[in-house]
Amino acid sequence: MEFLTLLMLAIALAMDSFAVSISAGLSLKYFQLKAMGKISVFFAVFQGLMPVIGWFLGRTFESYIKSFDHWVAFVLLSFIGGKMVYEALKHESEAPCINPHCNKTITTLAIATSIDALAVGISFSLLGVEILFPAIVIGITTFIFAFAGLTLGIRLGSVFKNKIELIGGLILIGIGIKILLEHTLLL
Repeated sequence: MEFLTLLMLAIALAMDSFAVSISAGLSLKYFQLKAMGKISVFFAVFQGLMPVIGWFLGRTFESYIKSFDHWVAFVLLSFIGGKMVYEALKHESEAPCINPHCNKTITTLAIATSIDALAVGISFSLLGVEILFPAIVIGITTFIFAFAGLTLGIRLGSVFKNKIELIGGLILIGIGIKILLEHTLLL
């Protein structure tokens, strides 16, 4: 997998964490390095771990779906991307606040925002992509975007939340289309 494609994928996956971090930043109200670091680490760890879990699941079932794996990757990425686009357009006026000091809440949000990374891990295994380097890139990217989201939430409020989720969804759909075209048109 090309690094630019991997980076775009990592950025797309980080968009949910970024959007949620903006909401958490609204709750923080001012710069709190310890809380911001904790939230960013939670999101990064789960976002980096989920593709690994998905990769192992995909490897387990690879022999059953190898002939149509590119379609599986396309459907999974398009579904997740479409869901992100739908949520961004549906909740345009909503700006939920999050308690950034509650570990249970942050863990739940970290899991919820990383489910799409599980599907990406499945896709990687089906496409024969090794997982360690992508998982690290996804985790680091998520940390950076979560921290930036918290900072943005503190500084600018909820103005950009839905637009970011929309962009992330469109990127995932685009990557799904690229994978499908590469395998069906042999690009």
